[in-house]
Amino acid sequence: MTEELSTYQRLQNELSAIIENAPKGTKLPSEPKLAEQLGVSRATLREAMRTFESQGLLRRRQGLGTFVVGPTQVIESGLEVLESLEKQAEKINLDLSMGESEIIHIEADTRLANKLEIRIGNPVIEVRRVILSEDAPVAYLVDILPEDVISPDALENKFTGSVLDLLIHLGEPPLSISKTDIGAINAPSDVAKALDVQRGDTLLLLKGLLFDDDGNPIDYSYSYFLPGYFRLHIIRKIGGVTP
Repeated sequence: MTEELSTYQRLQNELSAIIENAPKGTKLPSEPKLAEQLGVSRATLREAMRTFESQGLLRRRQGLGTFVVGPTQVIESGLEVLESLEKQAEKINLDLSMGESEIIHIEADTRLANKLEIRIGNPVIEVRRVILSEDAPVAYLVDILPEDVISPDALENKFTGSVLDLLIHLGEPPLSISKTDIGAINAPSDVAKALDVQRGDTLLLLKGLLFDDDGNPIDYSYSYFLPGYFRLHIIRKIGGVTP
C-alpha cells in the first residue's frame, strides 16, 4: 500500500511539473505513451489526470487528446443569492461570452407540465447556450420557460446569455426565489459535445426552479459547469447556539 501511494504521489508531482512547464494549449502525449514515459499503468495515469482536469488545468477534447489549460480564474460563489454567471464574472474582471445558442419552441410534456405547473401541450421555449471564457467552453445552460413569460422577440433582440438577467431587466414577472438541486453528473453525449469534453466526464450540475412573486414557477433550468472553473459554497448558521 505504501509503495502504491508513493508511486501515485510521484506521478502527481511529475504531472504537475509537466503542466507547469508546458505552454498553455500544449497537447500531451497519448495515454499509452505518457503512461510508458512515466512508468505507470494507464488506469493509474487516468486517475491522476482526473485530479488536474477537475482543477481546470487539463482538458480532454473528444477525438483530439488532452491539452494543458494552465491556471485559470475561478468563479467562486455563495449559494445564498442567485446571480447570473455574468454578474459573478464581473466581480473578478473575468470576460465571459455566449457561444453557440439555440432557441427551441416545444410543447410541454408531462414532466415539464408538472414542473412549471402548466397544462400538457402548452407552448414553452427552451433556451440552450454555451458560455465561453477565453473562447473555451466552461458552462452549458438550458432554461425552459412558458411562452407567456418571455417573448421570442426579447430573446432574439436583447439576449446575451443570461435568462435571469433578461428577466430582471424586463421587470415582468417580478421574481422571488429559486429552488436549486446541486449534484455531479457524468456528461451525456450532447452536453459533452457542447463543452468539448469526453462523454462521461464529471460535471457540476445545478437544476433550478425560479418562482415569481405569486409563487408560480416560471423557469426550469439545467446548468452544467466544468469543474475547476467554478467553486460554490454556502454560509451556514450553527443550530442550537443562542446569539
